[in-house]
Amino acid sequence: METLHTAFWTIIGAILILKIFKSQKINIFKGLFTMGILIGSISMLSAQSKYDFDVKIVGKGTPIIMIPGFSSSGDVWNETAEHVKNNYECHILTLPGFAGVKPVSGDFLLKMRDEIIAYTKEKHLKNPIIMGHSLGGFLSASIASTEPQLFKKVIIVDGVPFYPALQNPAITEEQAKQFINKDASVKQFTSMTDDQLKAFSEKGATALVTNPEKIKLVASWEMKSDRTTLGTAFYEMMTTDLRADLTKIICPVLVLGSNYGTLKQSETMLSEQYKNVKNLTLQIADAKHFIMYDNPQWFYDNLDKFLKN
Repeated sequence: METLHTAFWTIIGAILILKIFKSQKINIFKGLFTMGILIGSISMLSAQSKYDFDVKIVGKGTPIIMIPGFSSSGDVWNETAEHVKNNYECHILTLPGFAGVKPVSGDFLLKMRDEIIAYTKEKHLKNPIIMGHSLGGFLSASIASTEPQLFKKVIIVDGVPFYPALQNPAITEEQAKQFINKDASVKQFTSMTDDQLKAFSEKGATALVTNPEKIKLVASWEMKSDRTTLGTAFYEMMTTDLRADLTKIICPVLVLGSNYGTLKQSETMLSEQYKNVKNLTLQIADAKHFIMYDNPQWFYDNLDKFLKN
């Protein structure tokens, strides 16, 4: 269907261009050259429209797909991309509805999982690595368990396969749904005034990152996000349990966790969450949720070691 869509707009574009050539008496060779450029542009725009997320590509080498977390812009990976860009081609995503990107309707996490898989295949990325922070880490685990052969390595930065299980490892999806309702989750965000959302976002960011400038940056991304997307994504992440699916992942997985109270507590909680991963490296940072901001050198050291091994 997408091929037909591309062909249709390419043909329409060519007909319009030829009409312009005829009416303006443009030289045929110059016209053909111009037409080639324009058709290429039309095809490119059509291809880009296949994906609801934004993509920025930085660097060269082994491809890494970088997925930001809940409400975050892909800019959260700017410093990381700068660090690895000489050896890695960074495909930096911003998910729809987050940080000003146009939202989508329907099941958010499943749609993003399938779109990122399709993007990886269509771009013919060779031995790609996938890395996600928070919700992006959840998506990375979902993608790698759905397509086990697709990725060479998985890097999860303070994300977990089932968030309610951090407090109660025995909880099920059905039980989680008794405590959180999708409509209520969406209403929590859509009913806020701009001032209320600003206060909510800044308070939340203060708990997630230490640097005052980064607190403002993280809060600004949430304030630019679509309210319905925030509520939907939060609900889906809180009521989806990926823990059993982790047995399907066959590639090495690096999990970098933050400090949940003590480093020992964090190690215990994350070990339980990821016990079904066959090839797991787990490291705990003395940092808040945005580890790449709070403890960048530790983050780069562990990232480099995993990438090189």
